[in-house]
Amino acid sequence: MSFLEEVAIFLGAAVIAVTLFHKAGFSSVLGYLMAGIVIGPWGLGLITGVEHILSFSELGVVLLLFLIGMELQPARLWVLRRSIFGTGLAQVAVTTVILAAIASLGFGMPGIMALLIGFGLSLSSTAVVLQTLSEKRQMNTVHGRTAFSILLFQDLAVIPVLALLPLLGGVAATADTFEITQKVIVAVLAIVSLVLVGHFLLRPVFRVVAATGSHEVFSATSLLLVIGSTLLMESVGLSMGLGAFIAGILLADSEYRHEIEANIEPFKGLLLGLFFIAVGMSVNVGLIISSPALVFGLALGLLLVKFAILYGLARVFRMTDRCARNLAFVMPQGGEFAFVLFTSAAAYQVLTTEEVDLLILVVSLSMALTPFIFMFNERIVRPWFDNRKPPVFDRIDDTGNQVIIAGFGRVGQIIGRLLRVKQIPFTALEINQSQVDFVRKFGGRLYYGDATRIDLLRAAHIEQARAFVLAIDDVEASLKIAETVKKNFPGVPIYARARNRHHAHRLMDLGVTNIEREAFHSSVELAGLLLRGLGFEEDRVYSSLEKFKTHDCASLLKQHAIHHDEGQMIQSIKDAAEELEALFESDQTEKGPDLEPNPGIGQSPGVSGL
Repeated sequence: MSFLEEVAIFLGAAVIAVTLFHKAGFSSVLGYLMAGIVIGPWGLGLITGVEHILSFSELGVVLLLFLIGMELQPARLWVLRRSIFGTGLAQVAVTTVILAAIASLGFGMPGIMALLIGFGLSLSSTAVVLQTLSEKRQMNTVHGRTAFSILLFQDLAVIPVLALLPLLGGVAATADTFEITQKVIVAVLAIVSLVLVGHFLLRPVFRVVAATGSHEVFSATSLLLVIGSTLLMESVGLSMGLGAFIAGILLADSEYRHEIEANIEPFKGLLLGLFFIAVGMSVNVGLIISSPALVFGLALGLLLVKFAILYGLARVFRMTDRCARNLAFVMPQGGEFAFVLFTSAAAYQVLTTEEVDLLILVVSLSMALTPFIFMFNERIVRPWFDNRKPPVFDRIDDTGNQVIIAGFGRVGQIIGRLLRVKQIPFTALEINQSQVDFVRKFGGRLYYGDATRIDLLRAAHIEQARAFVLAIDDVEASLKIAETVKKNFPGVPIYARARNRHHAHRLMDLGVTNIEREAFHSSVELAGLLLRGLGFEEDRVYSSLEKFKTHDCASLLKQHAIHHDEGQMIQSIKDAAEELEALFESDQTEKGPDLEPNPGIGQSPGVSGL
């Protein structure tokens, strides 16, 4: 089979498998693994040279480590230091020790091998976890931020282990103490040399390359940096990824960071996908056929052990029961770095091929089961706990303030800051416990409570309030609160945030008149900055913006009467667009055409609104 035929098979399998898995709600990593199983020796047998492909595709892992290094800016690490080096360190250490003990006592593995297996299985899947959290919009929750910190520490921890693998393999078995010590010294000198050379030369080199204006040369330089640093580490017996990781850290604060990331990302994605396909091809499906009880038993055991450890540590670090459960349900699987670690361990003869086959199969199954575990938590466990007993909301101690704010996210916090500087007391209610915890970290005062509950509103002394600010992001919750306040406290004026025109119309249906669409004014102001930057005169810009806002608000009120009729709404929107164009054409006829953009086009006149 020719090279191009193999490439076509790889690309076709990847496109089909990843697309199908993505539509089914699974990670692309699982799609690549399944594609490898299908086209590999245990599937259709289309590709057989697994070792050669795996060796080449490791460059994708190297590029991934380089990009991880570039994400680790010192300032970012300092902000997350407690979560990363507290919860993250505890998770890796405790899980490694417990799993190593199980491997040693239960399966008779030698000490070093047991620790390596325990460490490899302690790692969770960065791709699966982050994708799941992002899709469910849980990255900014307490368990989402904790999961990110743990994953970041795991990414850091895997580097020295990969670097030490060569010393644990054939070299350690055959060399004497002097030779090992000599090799360690050479490795340390190589790392120090890379750091020093990178610190003093990388930025000047990229500055010279960038001055050429050639995108291709810049991309080639980025790849040369990664490959050169990996070759240096490999030449002294260390992991290839260590050099790329160090190079990435050295460029984390560089002005060329984003350009380098954009150049490396496509190569990383393709080669990393190829790596996972190669791992899928190397999965020993025969083990499932011959020993299904052992394989599935180990996979389920791994999930249960890691779940218990994650939950216990989360509670030790004073996370709520709900957050601890969410964290444990999202991170019990094995990770893609386990493939890298175990495959490298086999290459350096630290683990046997049979042991690696079993471990890779167990990790793959645990990753495949993760979406179902997460779904089980979302649809069964969490609702059961939520319905088991009503939430205990905060007791409101305020004697009665002029303003009550429901929802203390982006909008509510800005309103609260303005009220605070004007010394106007207010009571803030927030249903998201994670948001409450986050704001309280910075000294903010607000109450955990559901503003749809009449008893809570009465506890906040809403009848004494002069204004009720509705800053809830969720549309349905916003409407429910507005209906509750209007029905039970009609004398309290509501000032509402609307996500869009439809939300505004539904608030109008309930009798709310003080409404602001959250993106409308910022969008208009940004358009004003654009027109000024294009060189139009200030008075004409101001006039145009005011005319646009007046017309749009009038259209909003006019369309309220027909917003339930889709056909009439579509026609009304078309009519409003024609009216606006006619209005501006008439204005140009009276005042003359707008000035043409001046030669300073593109130059910013300054930032508005500061």
